[in-house]
Amino acid sequence: MSDEYFMQEAIKEALRAFDKDEVPVGAVVVCNDRIIARAHNQTETLNDATAHAEMIALTAAQNNLGSKYLNECSIYITLEPCVMCAGALNWTKIGKIFFGATDHKFGSSLVGKRLYHQKTEVFSGILEKECGELLSEFFRRKRELQK
Repeated sequence: MSDEYFMQEAIKEALRAFDKDEVPVGAVVVCNDRIIARAHNQTETLNDATAHAEMIALTAAQNNLGSKYLNECSIYITLEPCVMCAGALNWTKIGKIFFGATDHKFGSSLVGKRLYHQKTEVFSGILEKECGELLSEFFRRKRELQK
C-alpha cells in the first residue's frame, strides 16, 4: 500500500464531511499497512469544536489498539493539523504524520516551532492538489450561499 492510497482513503472521509456540510477534512490511522481508524470532521454534527478528524481518528485508533501510544502507527490527514490536533498527535507519540494541503490560516507550522513528538516524522504535500481543491470548493459554495 502506498502513501497515495492511504491519502485517497482520507479523502473519502473528507468527502463524507463535505456531504454533511462539515469542513471537508478526513483522516485515517494506519498500523502494519492496515487502516485501524478513520474519521472526518464532525464539529457541526456533534456541536463540538474539538471534533476534528484527527481527534476522532486518534481516539478510535487508541481504542482499537488498547493503548494511548501510537508510535508504530501513521496518520494520513487531508489538511495540515491545527495546533490543538498537533498537541494530541504529540501526546500519542504517533510514528508518522502525512498531510495533504497546507493550512495557511490555522496550521501548526504557523507557530514557528515543532509541536510534534521528537521521534515523529512529518511528510507534507501528499495529494496536495486534490485535498486543497476539495476545501476550496467547500468554501466557494459557502461564500455563494452567503450572497
